[in-house]
Amino acid sequence: MRAFVFPGQGAQTIGMGKTLADAYPQAAQVFQEVDDALGEKLSTLIWEGDAEALTLTANAQPALMATSIAAMRALAAEGFDLQGASFVAGHSLGEYSALCAAGALSLADTARLLRRRGTAMQEAVPVGVGAMAALLGLDLATVKKVAQEAAQGEICQAANDNDPAQVVVSGHRGAVERACEIAKARGAKRAVILPVSAPFHCALMEPAAHVMAEALDDVDIAQPGVPLIANVTATAVDDPTLIRALLVDQVTGAVRWRESVSFMAAQGVTEIWEIGAGKALSGMIRRIDKSIACKAVGSPDDIAALKE
Repeated sequence: MRAFVFPGQGAQTIGMGKTLADAYPQAAQVFQEVDDALGEKLSTLIWEGDAEALTLTANAQPALMATSIAAMRALAAEGFDLQGASFVAGHSLGEYSALCAAGALSLADTARLLRRRGTAMQEAVPVGVGAMAALLGLDLATVKKVAQEAAQGEICQAANDNDPAQVVVSGHRGAVERACEIAKARGAKRAVILPVSAPFHCALMEPAAHVMAEALDDVDIAQPGVPLIANVTATAVDDPTLIRALLVDQVTGAVRWRESVSFMAAQGVTEIWEIGAGKALSGMIRRIDKSIACKAVGSPDDIAALKE
């Protein structure tokens, strides 16, 4: 059994998706449709722009989704369609890419939703007030205790349970810095403040959750062609009403990636294709379950390798 997964923020690079667009008209059309939906040439920023501008949350989110869907359209052109998959899943914003790939959201709606999501998440917390940090070498249970101890009346939560040895905390900057120190004292191999513009997936994102509840009310969500493994529940879902609610919960809720991969493995998934930019998810998946074969698909060369 195969699953398709879609990367989240941090995977973006200038030039991503360009070779796909050059090689496949279907991929080029994706970038054109996203440009049209947003009323601006996001593709120019992605391919020729400034890395700092691309990293801005409001740009990175639709850009990464466009690159993933371009890869999906290129795959489809070569006969690798979604019918060959049992599940889709995505890391944070990648959940929207997954839903678009599975036909639950239109490409234009997905682009506009992610632009709105990125802007809302950025505006929810003034720059400098929040932070995120990756704690390496501690399991989720230990990190939850570290976050609780570090909070001291502020917000500090486990935000991304990425793999057995990497959990990300999010919240007020002071609390996150305290969490880093406590984690090191508890035996963490490393505790690294992440270069992100806002504290995602914690209670500080509540204003953005309200914005997304309104935005999602205005779009049609169809039943996906294959079930989605939802970030906040780490289980399969295909009911549009539930998907809508989970996308709102996801703004403040933790990304349960480790459990999501384990769930897919338990359902019989033996192969996972990472669709779009980078290979970060493949690395996580290998650390979660070495028995799962991973393939990163983000270029014409990657697609050619699948045909061999």
